Amino acid sequence: QVTLLESGGGLVQAGDSLRLSCEVSGRSLDSLTMAWFRQSPGKQHEFVAGITRIGSRPYYAGSVEDRFTISGDNAKDTVYLQMTGLKPEDTAVYSCAASKIPTASRVAYEYDWWGQGTQVTVSS
Repeated sequence: QVTLLESGGGLVQAGDSLRLSCEVSGRSLDSLTMAWFRQSPGKQHEFVAGITRIGSRPYYAGSVEDRFTISGDNAKDTVYLQMTGLKPEDTAVYSCAASKIPTASRVAYEYDWWGQGTQVTVSS
């Protein structure tokens, strides 16, 4: 069983930066495809960023690709989402997700394990 634990969310102002962390346990990070999704009230999960293996080329949603960076540390079994230039429309619960399939998926149902999420609120 894989467990994902996110941290690092909070309340910030527009233009600020935050770094989210996702600690992985139960399986080695280097065997997983990892992604970050976000969800606003009343909406479905929205893909944000993903990486098939740490060190491979990441992939992003168009709305964040020039502001967010996904990375990871295999030694710490932790994935990060560095967010800069935050906007009020980035406000959401951010969740990390893991898949055992080495495919650059942007689809929520293709991920096998999910964290509980961390709230990011950006004020204008």
